[in-house]
Amino acid sequence: MYNKDGRQRWPLVPPNAIGGRSHSARIGVLSCQGTKRLIGAGLSKSRRVMRILVIEDDADTAAYIAKGLREKGHISDHAKDGKAGLFMALEQRYDAMVVDRMLPGLDGLSIIKTLRSADNGTPTLILSALGEIDDRVNGLRAGGDDYLVKPFAFSELLARLEAIVRRAGSEAPETVLRVGDLEMDLLTRLVRRAGRPIDLQPREFRLLEYLMRHRGQVITRTMLLENVWDYHFDPQTNVIDVHVSRLRRKIDRDFDQPLLHTVRGAGYMLREPD
Repeated sequence: MYNKDGRQRWPLVPPNAIGGRSHSARIGVLSCQGTKRLIGAGLSKSRRVMRILVIEDDADTAAYIAKGLREKGHISDHAKDGKAGLFMALEQRYDAMVVDRMLPGLDGLSIIKTLRSADNGTPTLILSALGEIDDRVNGLRAGGDDYLVKPFAFSELLARLEAIVRRAGSEAPETVLRVGDLEMDLLTRLVRRAGRPIDLQPREFRLLEYLMRHRGQVITRTMLLENVWDYHFDPQTNVIDVHVSRLRRKIDRDFDQPLLHTVRGAGYMLREPD
């Protein structure tokens, strides 16, 4: 099969990549129940939600990757040409990127070289139909962190993404916290949800940071008093209730899915939407 520009279109998954399962199983079409199990399994293995930039001009390949990431509980953005991909990589923070080598506008290796020259070290997986040793060596020397040859199985792509993100995480402290579409940049002290800026007072910022660092856990009043207010006793005031209420209005009020929940009789929890 060939694209309109005459380039060969590789099948997304080699025939023997996932055994003898049906075509729908190979591309990851799951029932609702199966999807929930898969998302839960993905989150437990990766232990964090990743935000991935996919720079790929082939619509089928991009959709296949985005679908797999979504079913594993991750977030992805897509750019269909090299110039748009470079702009997005420079303007936004990502945990990793999947970059096709042959792209219209600007090729994948030029994107990576430009990012590295700008001190952007976002972990990058190069995706390409060019699989000779020299091709892979050139990709890695251009600044790529890993190289995956088409055709590919999504399970391998995800495993390679998790590996390069782990390696990057072991080299530098975490500077961006994410829970669902809520993002906190600890360096710029900016908070956004679904790309929308959220203005927080210093104490609200500290409260949200603590909740985000302990996402998915029940946080008691005592924990908040000791770690956010530096009290080692309960002053018997409603200061926590007031601040949590204000914070909830700012991060949840204008959105369909709430993130901050009250756990009756226990405390509070910031977690992914159901």
